[in-house]
Amino acid sequence: MNRSQSMQSPSIQPQNAVGAPVPRVDGRLKVTGAARYPADHGRADGIEGAVHAVLVDSTIGRGRITGVDTRAAEGLPGVLAVFHHGNAPRLPYRDNPFPDSINPPGERLRAFQDDRVRFFGQPVAVVVATTLEEARHAARLVDVRYDAERVATDLAADAPAAEPETYARGDVEAALGSAEVRLEMTYHLGRNHHNAMEPHAVIARWDGDRLTVWEKTQWVADPRNELAAVFGIPQESVRCLSTVVGGAFGNGGRTWVHSVIAALAAREVRRPVKLVMTRKQLYSGVGYRPAYEYGVRLGSDRSGRVTAMAHDVRGETSRYETHADDMSLGRMLYATPHVGQTVSLVPLDVNTPTWMRGPGWSTAAYALECSMDELAHELGIDPIELRLRNEPESDPATGSPFSTRRLRDCYAIGAREFGWDRRNPAPAATRDGDWLIGTGFAAGAYATERMNAQAYARLDADGRAVVQSATSDIGPGTATSMSQVAADALGIAVEAVRFDLGDSLLPPAPVQALAWTMLSVGSAVQNACDLLRVQAVDLAVTDPGSPLHGAAPGTVVVRDGRMSVGTHPGRGETYQQLMGRNNRAHLEVIGSYEPPEESGFSMYSYSAIFAEVAVDARLGLVRVRRMLGVFDAGRIINPTLADSQAHGGMIGGIGQALLEHTVTDHRDGRIVNADFAGYLVPVNADVPDVRAIYVDGEDREADPIGVKGLGEIVIVGVAPAIANAVFHATGRRVRELPITPEALLG
Repeated sequence: MNRSQSMQSPSIQPQNAVGAPVPRVDGRLKVTGAARYPADHGRADGIEGAVHAVLVDSTIGRGRITGVDTRAAEGLPGVLAVFHHGNAPRLPYRDNPFPDSINPPGERLRAFQDDRVRFFGQPVAVVVATTLEEARHAARLVDVRYDAERVATDLAADAPAAEPETYARGDVEAALGSAEVRLEMTYHLGRNHHNAMEPHAVIARWDGDRLTVWEKTQWVADPRNELAAVFGIPQESVRCLSTVVGGAFGNGGRTWVHSVIAALAAREVRRPVKLVMTRKQLYSGVGYRPAYEYGVRLGSDRSGRVTAMAHDVRGETSRYETHADDMSLGRMLYATPHVGQTVSLVPLDVNTPTWMRGPGWSTAAYALECSMDELAHELGIDPIELRLRNEPESDPATGSPFSTRRLRDCYAIGAREFGWDRRNPAPAATRDGDWLIGTGFAAGAYATERMNAQAYARLDADGRAVVQSATSDIGPGTATSMSQVAADALGIAVEAVRFDLGDSLLPPAPVQALAWTMLSVGSAVQNACDLLRVQAVDLAVTDPGSPLHGAAPGTVVVRDGRMSVGTHPGRGETYQQLMGRNNRAHLEVIGSYEPPEESGFSMYSYSAIFAEVAVDARLGLVRVRRMLGVFDAGRIINPTLADSQAHGGMIGGIGQALLEHTVTDHRDGRIVNADFAGYLVPVNADVPDVRAIYVDGEDREADPIGVKGLGEIVIVGVAPAIANAVFHATGRRVRELPITPEALLG
C-alpha cells in the first residue's frame, strides 16, 4: 500500500451522491434473508463441527456459591462439558488497553473465576452440548447452591457514593435566594433496556493459539482487545467479525462476559462454540440505561430570564464497575449565569449499566426541558418564547463560540410546520370527544465528538473501487453513506463502490456509538478517496500518453469515472484507459482522520421536538397523535437514511416516555418483566405520524465532510416533549417516566 506523496491540493469534486436518497446497498440482502448475522455463520465460513453453549444464571442477587452439582446434566446424551468456578481454568485477565474509551472503571465481571454472585442472573455455569436442545435441557439440570446475602437494588432506598461529580459556575445558592421566581422539582426515570431485534450472540473458534469470534458488537476492536487481554495472548492472535448487526443502541459497545465464556468453552472442548443469549438473559447479561432521580431547582426573573439552576442527580451503577452517563446538557443549553450540578452514583447489586441511545443527554433533557415547561406555565410565557429569551450567544459552560448553532431556526421551522400558533395555551382546554388533546415542545443538544479513524481505498483497473474500515453498521446504513462519500471523492457511481466493514483486520475505526462514525470514519474515507483520486490524476498528468499530460492536477475533475480538465471537458480519459495503458491492476492508499486536540469551538447537534397527544379522560391512556423533530445536525449525507435514524430515535423516545420500565423485585434483585410481555416497547399501533426536518447547513469546523452527528440527537428531547404535551392535555404534571395511566388517574 502506498500513501500518495502528491503535494497538489485535490480539485473540488461534483457532489452527486452525497445528499441524495440512495437506497441501502445491503437492503436486498436484509429483506430477502440473505444477510448473515453472527449466529448464522457456519461451514461456509470455515466453522466445522460447531457445538452449542447455554448459560446457567444465578437465582440470587448477592452471595456466594457453595456448591455446583453437574452430574445430572453431564449424564445426558450429547453433553460435552459443564464449566463453572470450580473447574474452569484460571485466566490471566490483563487490563484492556482501552478502558477509558469503552469500559468503565472498576473490575470487570470475570468468567467463573470466583464463587461470588454480584447480581441476579449472573452466569454461574455453562453447558456445552452437540445440539442446542441438549444444551438447554442440561442447563436446567445444573444444581447450584448458594449462601445468599441481603441485596440492595433500590435506587431510592440506598445511599449515594461518597464522592459525587460536581460542576459549578457563579453563585447558585445566592442567585436562587434572590430570584423573583423559584421552582423546585424532582423527576424520576425508570431503567430502560435496549431490546434490539437480534439477541447478543457469539461463535468462538480456536485454531491453535489463534482465536476467531463472530460477534454481535458495535466495535470489532473491543472483542479483539478484551479477549486478548483475558486470555493473555497478543491482539494479533484474535480476529473479530461482525459484518451485519441486528440493532444494538449501545449495549453492543463493549464485550460482555458471555463472549469470554464462549471462547473459554471453545478452547476447552476443542471445537467451535456458538452461544446465543435468550431474551430474558439480555436483561442481566448486557447493559442498560440506568434509572435516575433528577432534582432541579430553578430561579428566574418575571420576564423569564433564568438566572440560576441547580441539578442534583442520582443514578444507579453496579458495585464492581462505575458507569457514568454524560450529564452536560444542563450546563450549556441555556444562558444561565449561575449553574451547579452534582451527580452521585449509587452502587447497587446489579449488573453494570451502559450507553443507551442519547446516553445522559436524553436523561438530562427530560428533567431540564420539563422544568423549563413548568417555568413557562408559571410565568404565562409561551414555551418557545421562554427558550428564545434564554438562548446563549456562546457556550455558557466553556465560553467558546459555537461552530454552528441553528437552534433558533429549529424553533421557527418547527413551530411553523407543526402549527404551534394554533394551540390554546390553557391546559386541559382542548377535547376531542373523550380524549383530552395537548401539545408539547422540548429542545435538546448532543455533543459533536470525533475520534481517530483510518480507511483503505483501492481503485481497480475496471474503474470500480473497494473501501474498507473496521467500523460497524448497527442500523444507520454505514456502508451506504460511506459509499456515497467515496463515490463523490472518486468521481464514480455509488454502484461502483464496495464498502467493507465489521472485521478487526481492517484499518481501525472507533466504536459505532455517540454519533462518532459519520464524522470520524466518513472523514477518513473522504481523505483516502481524495488521496486515491489525486494519485490517479498525478499518474495521468505525468504520463506522456495521456490526454491530460502536462495539465495542472488541481484543474482535473472526475465525473462518471472520467478525468478531464474542468475548462476543457473534452480533454480527458477514464480510469480504465489510464490504468490499462500503464499496466496497473490497481491503485491503493490508506487515508486517515485525526481530529485536532483543540478546535477552539463548541460543537453540538441540536433538536426541537414537537408532540401532540390524546389522553383518554376516563382511562388515562396516552396516545401520541403526531410528532415533528427539527434537527440541526450539519450536512445530511443521505436523507432517506437520516429519516430512518430520526424516526427510529423518536419512536424510541415514545417508549422512554410512555412504555419502557424495568421492574425489579428488590427482595432478591430479580427483574420480573424480562420479556416482551411485561417490558413494553413501541409497536406499530403506538407510532403516530412522525416527521423529521433537517436545517440546511454544514459544519466544516466539526470535520472535513461537514456533518455533526445524527444518531444520538434524534431521541434527545422526545420524552419531555411528550410529557409536556400530557400536562397541556390534562393539567396534571407527572414527574416520573414512563407516564402510566395510573399516574394520571390517581
